[in-house]
Amino acid sequence: MKVIEVERLDTASVFPDLEIVSDLLDRQHPRYKIDTINWKDYAYKPGVSFSIAYGDNEIYLKYYVVEDYFKAEKTETNQMVCEDSCVEFFVSPANDGIYYNLEFNGIGTCLLGTGTARENSTRADAGIISKIRRLTSVGDKPVKERMGGFTWTLTLAIPFEVFFHHKIKDLRGKVFMANFYKCGDELTVPHYVTWNPVGTAKPDYHQPGYFGMLKFV
Repeated sequence: MKVIEVERLDTASVFPDLEIVSDLLDRQHPRYKIDTINWKDYAYKPGVSFSIAYGDNEIYLKYYVVEDYFKAEKTETNQMVCEDSCVEFFVSPANDGIYYNLEFNGIGTCLLGTGTARENSTRADAGIISKIRRLTSVGDKPVKERMGGFTWTLTLAIPFEVFFHHKIKDLRGKVFMANFYKCGDELTVPHYVTWNPVGTAKPDYHQPGYFGMLKFV
């Protein structure tokens, strides 16, 4: 099981500007790679890494992606962004079986689900999802598939209240279980890569049993 010690981001504001967050995450080391190929039928591996930190009210994430195919056609909250070029953060804040799947395409469109398994996962209300602050290098207009090397980043500020089944006030000393993913279900060359290995026979990210660990220090 992989483990990350997540450090606090020192900022002057309780809700720092995303440009500042993005710059601070750029300076953070190490970055963590999403580079595990679990399924031999999907051998293509884009270059993907991420930085993670936290503040008084938010978890901060920045994804760095280089891939041969890029698409971002979904523009409405809770659409199937996994069909586009997509980065994902699945996280379980407590030892109660409940996890949240936060999925984003390259223009920041978000699907947020929660449950204890794929079969009972339900979509969160759009009002909750709107609280996630997003900054993408691609902009917010839909993009049809492009081929050739394409580089993009996505910076996220995820407020604690997004984890609405749990009451989170401070992360210092807490331990979450989580995994980080990159996929593109309907790209010319689909791919499924993970941070922590997943031991299923076919691609399936709804696998809390294969989550790694986040220790907030």
